[in-house]
Amino acid sequence: MHHQAALVTGGATRLGRFFSEALADAGFDIALHVNRSRKEAEEVASGIRAKGRECEIFSCDFLNEDLNDLLQSAKQRFPGLNLLLNSASAYEPAPISATELAMLETQFRVNMFTPLLLTRYFAETVQEGQVINIIDNKVAYHQYPYAAYLLSKKSLAEMTRMAALEFAPRIRINGIAPGVVLPASQRTSAYIEWRIEGIPLKRQGHPDHLVQALHYLLDNPFVAGQILFVDGGESINLEGRHSENYAN
Repeated sequence: MHHQAALVTGGATRLGRFFSEALADAGFDIALHVNRSRKEAEEVASGIRAKGRECEIFSCDFLNEDLNDLLQSAKQRFPGLNLLLNSASAYEPAPISATELAMLETQFRVNMFTPLLLTRYFAETVQEGQVINIIDNKVAYHQYPYAAYLLSKKSLAEMTRMAALEFAPRIRINGIAPGVVLPASQRTSAYIEWRIEGIPLKRQGHPDHLVQALHYLLDNPFVAGQILFVDGGESINLEGRHSENYAN
């Protein structure tokens, strides 16, 4: 019997790092994908090994390198590979009126095409397992200032549901859609407070909330094709503006 292992894309930075560390805590060996964040990856790998788990770093540029090579290398190093967690993401804001082909290609290659193809190769390679896609609670909206990014993430959400049907029952596939958890470093405190005001629970999330969602999806064998929004209810706050909530 081989020890269970997870391939985590973008697993060295931001939310990917929390997921990698949480999976190690849960008993997974980690195939840690990285593109440019090699220094951060070495730090994460060292911490995971200190927990008593195996961790190997795999470099892959999703825009230029073969994705099946990445998956097969991870499988060869970790024969017990049974989880693919797609956390790597490309983000560049722009409305449709300012969106160029190169931006579309980059956003869709990283955020949609790569998870789709890795899911295919994972399903071809393992007998059974799970795929968890990290999406974004913005998929509940039509925020055109993030056109290419958001369209790619909306497509990823639909692919999650579609793949869950195709690869069941061998592979369980779900998604997590985080809300205001780790805002970008350029976001001001005033901006974050303004975002929190739009969250029904009136608080900012913590990576631990996402880790709890991760454990739920891992541990419940009767959940498939679901997008679990972890955002304090922000994505269901679609009341809109009307005369009764207008502040004179």
